[in-house]
Amino acid sequence: MTCAELLIRLLRDTYGVDTVFGIPGVHTVELYRGLEPDADPAARSIRHVTPRHEQGAGFMADGYARSTGKPGVCFIITGPGMTNITTAMGQALADSIPMLVISSVNRTDTLGRGQGRLHELPSQQQLVSGVARFSHTLLDPAALPEVLARAFALFEGARPGPVHIEIPIDLFNAEVAPPAGRTTHDFTRPRIGRLAPDPALLAEAVNMLQDAERPLVLLGGGCVAAPDAARQLVEALDAPTVTTINAKGLLGGAHPLDLGANAALPAVRELARDADVVLAIGTELGETDYDVVFDDGFVIGGQLIRIDIDPEQLARNQQATLAIVADAGLALETLAARVAGGLGETYDKTAETPDGAGKTRGAQITAATLEALALPTDPAFAPYVPLFDTLQQALPEAIWVGDSCATVYAANHLLSQPAPRRYFNASTGYGTLGYGLPAAMGATLGRPDLPVIALVGDGGIMFTLSELACAVEEQLPVVIVLWHNQGYEEIRRFMDNAGVTRLGVDIKAPDFQLLAQGFGCAAVAIDSPSELATAISERDASAPLLVEIDAAAWQRSIAQ
Repeated sequence: MTCAELLIRLLRDTYGVDTVFGIPGVHTVELYRGLEPDADPAARSIRHVTPRHEQGAGFMADGYARSTGKPGVCFIITGPGMTNITTAMGQALADSIPMLVISSVNRTDTLGRGQGRLHELPSQQQLVSGVARFSHTLLDPAALPEVLARAFALFEGARPGPVHIEIPIDLFNAEVAPPAGRTTHDFTRPRIGRLAPDPALLAEAVNMLQDAERPLVLLGGGCVAAPDAARQLVEALDAPTVTTINAKGLLGGAHPLDLGANAALPAVRELARDADVVLAIGTELGETDYDVVFDDGFVIGGQLIRIDIDPEQLARNQQATLAIVADAGLALETLAARVAGGLGETYDKTAETPDGAGKTRGAQITAATLEALALPTDPAFAPYVPLFDTLQQALPEAIWVGDSCATVYAANHLLSQPAPRRYFNASTGYGTLGYGLPAAMGATLGRPDLPVIALVGDGGIMFTLSELACAVEEQLPVVIVLWHNQGYEEIRRFMDNAGVTRLGVDIKAPDFQLLAQGFGCAAVAIDSPSELATAISERDASAPLLVEIDAAAWQRSIAQ
């Protein structure tokens, strides 16, 4: 078979890839040989989704990966296709999201020669390396199984992120001989074990935690695969817990020990300064989770235990007293068993919350802290409370996916989710715009059993508005909640606070209702919670719906 056919076979049969996002180009035609639905009637097919821009392809793959835990896969053309997707790769890199980008590159005999070939770059690999865990140029088709195995080993056993594999266009049709004794490339997927914590360091961490009088736990996105262990551990410690934006829902909905993603607010900062032992697992302790007011005011006053799969990350942002390199999920499971056992409890993955657990000192501190935050009555957040209440009542099991916009900044603090992988957005890490709509589409493709809500603003949606065409084409029932505040409200506020004259932020918006209808997407403009509830209840559950909310009119309606 050819190298291109081998690639499809490996992705489909060895690695279980069921969805690929890509825009075909003259350089990638051969990648599509074998993707056609009836190419192999006996084999499971791979669904191909065609976005309208490569950035949209990357965001869709990101949303697919976050909602499922499986890598999102993209097929991208040489040159402009790769420069278009790098923003999406940057977001995935910042948030440690597994993404496999397969691209073409110019012929092997022309690489680096600057001959003005179609889509030519001086070095496509060098350009992409800054937003990838690694970028590899395939020069020997027989090495493809090894390179793919390396990519998936990174996804499963190390800190994940985007991986880029580029294949020269003259190698797509190169024949690859099957291994001796085989008629097809029936490769076995390598089994990758999780990195276990050092037993001696783990024992030291357990002793520190059991001796702590004022423990605080910080759980990040690296923990999402182990929600049961996370819940058991914080309940055994009876410790207030910060769950970052990417860890939202990790402890279950409205857990009595969950402070949410509010580490930048004064009451939670006071807890961090006062804690005698802080346990941080699977979190970068980065600015967009712990310091969204950007004053470097999140300070840990006591001893810090850090656990992360990336040893370099253990030396960044906050100095650790004890640093343990380990898979966050495995570390949580081991710690839960050891800590709970030391306190006379038993860790059981299937156990319900024990009566009384997490409802004493830690829960009292958490309740007092949340009361001090008074988020629902804070004037900055109050307009969004009825919005989120209405959406949760209408779609209680929904995955929420957000752009960088006003509703997302509020939901980061206000929203509680019943399970992990049900809330993510672009305000973390890289902080791009245009993420919300295509990432929500990827989540819908990854989890068709759950409803999906996209939180977008009138500024950010313009970056990827064309993906409405793809949403209609694929019949994706995403509820797109467009908060229309007449421009870049967040930047207006920063300009005002800095005493800078507003410029470039009061931008003219199009007629979103007319645009949506032009794409064949149902759309409705609403001003009140009751209208929102009606719009969702009456929607076609097999197609996307754009719900446009005039921010000023909404606030007037809820004030009445």
